[in-house]
Amino acid sequence: MKKLLLTAVVGALPVVMAAQGATDAYMLAQPDMKGTARFMSMAGAFGALGGDLSTLSQNPAGVGVYRSSEVGVTLNLDFQSTSATSMGETRNTDQVKFSCPNFGYVGAANLNSDVMPYITWGIGYSRIASFDRVYSGYIPQLSTSLSNYVANFSNGYTTGELIHEQGYNPYSSSDAPWLSILGYNSYIINPVGTSNDTYSGLWKNGTSGNATFTVREKGYVDQFDLDLGGNIMDVVYWGVGVGITDLAFATDAYYDEELVDARISDARAEGTENGDAWYGLRNFSKVRGTGVNIKAGVIVKPVNELRLGLAVHTPTYYDLQHEMLGECEYSYSSGIEGYSQTDDGWMAFYKSGYNSPWRLIASVAGVIGGRGIISADYEYVGYGSMSVEDDLGMEYFDVAEDIDNYYEDSHILRVGGEYRVTPQFSLRAGYSYQSSPADDDAISNKEYIYTSGTNPAYIFDKSTQHMTAGLGYRFKAFYVDLAYVHKMRESIYRPFTSFEGNESPSALITDHNNQVIMSLGVKF
Repeated sequence: MKKLLLTAVVGALPVVMAAQGATDAYMLAQPDMKGTARFMSMAGAFGALGGDLSTLSQNPAGVGVYRSSEVGVTLNLDFQSTSATSMGETRNTDQVKFSCPNFGYVGAANLNSDVMPYITWGIGYSRIASFDRVYSGYIPQLSTSLSNYVANFSNGYTTGELIHEQGYNPYSSSDAPWLSILGYNSYIINPVGTSNDTYSGLWKNGTSGNATFTVREKGYVDQFDLDLGGNIMDVVYWGVGVGITDLAFATDAYYDEELVDARISDARAEGTENGDAWYGLRNFSKVRGTGVNIKAGVIVKPVNELRLGLAVHTPTYYDLQHEMLGECEYSYSSGIEGYSQTDDGWMAFYKSGYNSPWRLIASVAGVIGGRGIISADYEYVGYGSMSVEDDLGMEYFDVAEDIDNYYEDSHILRVGGEYRVTPQFSLRAGYSYQSSPADDDAISNKEYIYTSGTNPAYIFDKSTQHMTAGLGYRFKAFYVDLAYVHKMRESIYRPFTSFEGNESPSALITDHNNQVIMSLGVKF
């Protein structure tokens, strides 16, 4: 039995090896809906309403609606269920998360002016995105191998550029892809015959096998908002704000293959032989950073029964720090002989800049008989405007091209309603739909997908939906709101991209998250 373990990464290498790629950029801009219980129970359709602490991070003109001060806090219990289905095989993972996704304060000062009656300000915290997700799957029948994918793009690099030996570290000294180096030193790719720059993977005619994968994602985007607003003659409400964000995202991704009658390394001589093989590729990455964005908005009330809203958000401009680790464990058997070897490497640390998408929100709301509200938002998210830069502020144009090829602008529609049963008690419901931010060719496997570092896996989200309901109770200055939110999302996972006519395996990832949210607050 032969076994080799390699931990890789360090050095200034080509962008697709070292820096954040297009799929990484999207992972930091995944859609989410977070806020107060009232906001969530109406599916976030608050762009034309205001008067809620969540508007600090949505439409800052909502702060201008206030005529008194408010302080509040929100608690969230999230029951997460994710399934992975491939070729009829389904595996489920579940977890429960508790968080405090929102708290804030709004102050209002009466100016005693007919032109601008009030000036308002707000300070708030919002967890605008949560990355917590675990999915695990089984692929019962492979038609090719990740090792063959690695061998395909490794051709042309010499064994001298790939080999990791005492006194020479190819991760910092060679221009070869990190995954090529990792694959060569863990024997999942091997030179063809006497060639020193042409490689073969483990899969050949007659090989069969299966695969498993597990991906653990964990992290958040927390935003601290500072907003200023006011109103003009109780008809036009305006607001501007600055958001300061704290981002953390960690991924632990594992993929393995078990192959029968594979093309394996012959440890007794140069070349390869037939045998059974197993290998596992693990990638760990961690991103931390801070960013800043600016937003501005307006709400117009031409008549008391109608509200119109518009808000624009600049990208969040991030400075990021990255950690990356890759390792491959490989074992094979041929006859009765066995071998073992371990080779240790390094972890990489580097910095980058990242700009999230532009956002535009247009809203309309109607007030019915003083007791009912119907509200709708349309949000445009310009995923094509994402960009990645080096630590000197120079854009990676290869990544920009990949973003243009893999992603398209996304559209979100939110509809919500509220009915005041009594002056104290209200019922609410809502629905939201977000179109896929991924290009059709990328989802349908017609596009070659480049990834960064030593992780060839990627995932593309399809549509995302939220179905919401809730209720609220007011007693004098005090209020309590409850909400239930069901989130449904489908995604396509692939451990590597298709290549040279070889179809990569895939799995359908389905998220069903159920959230229970409670907000408490007081107005004074």
